[in-house]
Amino acid sequence: MKTKIVVLILVLSVLLSGCVNSEEKTVKIAQQFGLAYAPLQLAKELDLIEKHLPDYTVEWKQIMNTATIREGMLSSDLDIGFMGIPPFLIGYDKGMNWKIFRGLSKAPLGLTYNKDKISSLEEIDIKHKIALPQPGSIQHILLAMYLERETGTANSLDDYLLTISHPDGQLALLSNSEVAAHFTSPPYIFEELKEDNVDFLVDGNEAFGGEFTFIVGVVRDKFNNQEAIDGINKGVDEAVEMIINDPGKAAEILAPIYGLDEETTLSYLTWDGMDFNNEILGIEKFSGFMLRNDYIETEILEEDVLNEQ
Repeated sequence: MKTKIVVLILVLSVLLSGCVNSEEKTVKIAQQFGLAYAPLQLAKELDLIEKHLPDYTVEWKQIMNTATIREGMLSSDLDIGFMGIPPFLIGYDKGMNWKIFRGLSKAPLGLTYNKDKISSLEEIDIKHKIALPQPGSIQHILLAMYLERETGTANSLDDYLLTISHPDGQLALLSNSEVAAHFTSPPYIFEELKEDNVDFLVDGNEAFGGEFTFIVGVVRDKFNNQEAIDGINKGVDEAVEMIINDPGKAAEILAPIYGLDEETTLSYLTWDGMDFNNEILGIEKFSGFMLRNDYIETEILEEDVLNEQ
C-alpha cells in the first residue's frame, strides 16, 4: 500500500511539474498597427521566434493602443509589448516597473491635414479634430513638442484631439468628417499623401528636434525570463535582416497583410526614414519634455528603464 502511495505522489509531482513548465514556456506578445511593426509581422508569419524558442508557445495579439497593452501586462495577459517611448514613460511614471529591452524601428511619422478643411493649425477650432491613437501616444507628444517650440504652449490643441486607430483616422481625414488633421505613421501617412487634398505640416524628426526610436520592445516586470527575451531578439533580428537584405521577399510576405500590392509595400519598406534596428534613441529627451509639461511627474533616466541583459 505504501509503495502505491509513493508511486502516486511521484506521478502527481511529475504532472504538476509539467503544468508549471508549460506555463513558463508560453510567451504572449502584443503588437499594434502599422508598417513600423513589419519585423514583428514577418517573425509571426515565418515562425522566427518559435525557431529560436522551439519549446515555447508564442501567442500573438493585435492591440489598438498602448493603454490596452498596459492593462494586459498588469493582468499578466501579455508578457511583451511594442510601443512608442512616451506611453511607456507614462506607464513607468504611474508605477509600472516594466522595462525596455530593444528598439524596433524609426519611421517618418508626421502630421497631415485636409486642405479642404484647414490650411494651418491656427484654423483648428471647435469644428475640427486632430486624429491620433490616444493622449500620451508618441504622436501626441511629438505634436506637443512642436507646439511648445512654435507657440510656447505644448497643450494648446489638447482639447481638439480625437482618439482613433490609424486606419480609422485615415478614413476620417479623407471623408466629410470633423477630422481635419491626422498625426500618423506608415503606411497610412504614405497613403494619405497620395491624395490631392492632403498635405504635410510637420514630420516627427522636426517636431522632436532630431532622430528618435519610434517603436521599442517592452517586457513586464514579472516576466523574468531572459531565455525568452533572447529568443525574441534573435527572431526579430532575423526578420530585420530579411527586410534589409531581401526587401522584395519581405514585401511579398507582408503585402496581403497590409492590404497593399507588392510593389507599393516594397517602396514603403525602403522609404527614406524607414529604419529597422535595435537602437534605442530619445528616452531622456522625451522624459525631460514630458516632465516639464506635466505629462509625467518624476524624472526618468535611461538607466532606470533599460532591461539588464
